[in-house]
Amino acid sequence: MEWINALFDFILHIDDHLLTIVGTYGTWTYVILFLIIFAETGFVVTPFLPGDSLLFAAGALAATGVLDPFLLCGLLFMAAVIGDSVNYSFGSYFGMRVFKEDAKIFKLEYLNKTSMFFEKYGGKTIVIARFAPIIRTYAPFVAGASKMNYSRFIFYNLLGGAVWVGLFIALGYLFGNLPFVKENFSLAVIGIILLSILPIFIDFFKSKFRKKTSQN
Repeated sequence: MEWINALFDFILHIDDHLLTIVGTYGTWTYVILFLIIFAETGFVVTPFLPGDSLLFAAGALAATGVLDPFLLCGLLFMAAVIGDSVNYSFGSYFGMRVFKEDAKIFKLEYLNKTSMFFEKYGGKTIVIARFAPIIRTYAPFVAGASKMNYSRFIFYNLLGGAVWVGLFIALGYLFGNLPFVKENFSLAVIGIILLSILPIFIDFFKSKFRKKTSQN
């Protein structure tokens, strides 16, 4: 499908696309970035949008003076927090009933994985999930659906949003313009994505190993 190819192209060459966006829209770039981060965290139907890689690339651009790093951090922090809050509200309203085994978006598999995170880490899941694509989008929905206390949720939401946005923008600001990273930006983006999903795979293989051990 063409839109999938276009999405992959946008993610892998996100630095070039951001430069084009800045050149075309100027200060409206902040609004565009805000909306992308808000949608990626706020709607269960958009977990495919770039999160970590977008923050890294935005931080790299901020280091060149094209974007204001403090304004960028503040706006994208707000986008992440508001997005999670909206997602929590959706979860609180719709509950678990929207998840089905054969669904294309509300997959039961995603719900089960996110629920496992909640069982293991409790409220801290909202912070940890910030660094795990897909789970990042589903965690606040599940928190709302399971009636997690909102004051507890908002605490972890604020903490997670600050750490996630601050860390990736800082990494991009410090390392995004190093010659090796600039020349291999696509590889750097792939590396960020792989590092983000690594904890999920480690946890998956650990649980598989425990099951095999208990069966023997």
